[in-house]
Amino acid sequence: MAVFREIFTFNTTGRQDMHDITAEINAIIARSGIRTGICHVFNIGSTGIISTIEFEPGLEDDFPRILQALIPPSNLYGHEQAWHDGNGHSHLQSTLVGPEITLPVDNGKLDCGVWQQVFHYEADIKPHQRDIVVTVIGE
Repeated sequence: MAVFREIFTFNTTGRQDMHDITAEINAIIARSGIRTGICHVFNIGSTGIISTIEFEPGLEDDFPRILQALIPPSNLYGHEQAWHDGNGHSHLQSTLVGPEITLPVDNGKLDCGVWQQVFHYEADIKPHQRDIVVTVIGE
């Protein structure tokens, strides 16, 4: 069994910025030489989200709107009361969806549905340079 790890970096523009990162992940899997196994994708930082979606304009609008409705900005969050930095909801949104995902690898690439892409979502209110750790395990 082999393990391959690589980090890629990109910049976000701040709140509600979404990036399709499927191609970057598949390129890393190809460099790993692993044909069958699993791929773990992790956002370093407490306000970034990793998940899958059909990455198309309607859902690019829907996803942020739903998150904002579920966990809107508010001064009532304990984080806001402690830090007064305006991003308590960002931390909670990231916790709800999660900063990581594990996906199957088959034939040297992600084994996703035709309409399923891996994406990063910036829940924070300010831009970030995001480091994404991709770990491929298999043979």
